[in-house]
Amino acid sequence: MTVRKNQATLTADEKRRFVNALLELKRSGQYDTFVTTHNAFIMSDTDNGDRVGHRSPSFLPWHRRFLIQFEQALQSVDATVTLPYWDWTADRTSRSSLWAPDFLGGTGRVRDGQVTDGPFARTGNRWTINVRVDGRDYLRRDLGAGGRQLPTRAEVDSVLAMETYDMAPWNSSSDGFRNHLEGWRGVNLHNRVHVWVGGQMATGVSPNDPVFWMHHAFVDKLWADWQARHPRSTYLPAAGTANVVDLGDTMRPWNDVTPADMLDHTRHYTFDTAA
Repeated sequence: MTVRKNQATLTADEKRRFVNALLELKRSGQYDTFVTTHNAFIMSDTDNGDRVGHRSPSFLPWHRRFLIQFEQALQSVDATVTLPYWDWTADRTSRSSLWAPDFLGGTGRVRDGQVTDGPFARTGNRWTINVRVDGRDYLRRDLGAGGRQLPTRAEVDSVLAMETYDMAPWNSSSDGFRNHLEGWRGVNLHNRVHVWVGGQMATGVSPNDPVFWMHHAFVDKLWADWQARHPRSTYLPAAGTANVVDLGDTMRPWNDVTPADMLDHTRHYTFDTAA
């Protein structure tokens, strides 16, 4: 069984294997297909039209399936690799272990945001940004710029306390757990982290930054924590809702996956017990 670990607990060998698997997916071209898919859904998901990956109830099951597919790609390179998660309520600064030169590298330089250290720096031509929103072909970050702060544990707990998964109008103005976790309302969890990292993470091509996967692995863990805390609450809407994915509807781009299929993460992986 795949066990997803807190990145702060990874051994040096586990970090090296994870990084090497990422670099191999990038070299083979597989990595960029995930960036392309994510950006396509960011661009097409709107509050008043069809919405699947974002601004909608299926935000969480869609990304759960997306992460499973990516984790399987990593494991096709190295069967020992699993997706680590970044607990941004604990590792809250640009000095945290995930930003070290032996792992993800740090923030970008002042003049252009370019990441210049670590395995995903532009030097060495191992991490060229091919799927991009502008002409810049290097990884960019601006960690915590403007005094921005990552969400706190108290803010996370306030969202986990919400009993209802989602509610009409099923978009970025909805109340409920999903939208508060996604970050369009309330204390803003998921969206705020994307902006805190900056660079590509603040755009539709956010998976260009490998921290995307660790961020979403933690968002996914928070959904699992909410499910455990509210066993009588489930995915909504159930059926008959326009423009969104109901419990039994197929989620594009897959033709065989519904939100109902994604409710039990333990069929695919578990999380470690690290805080």
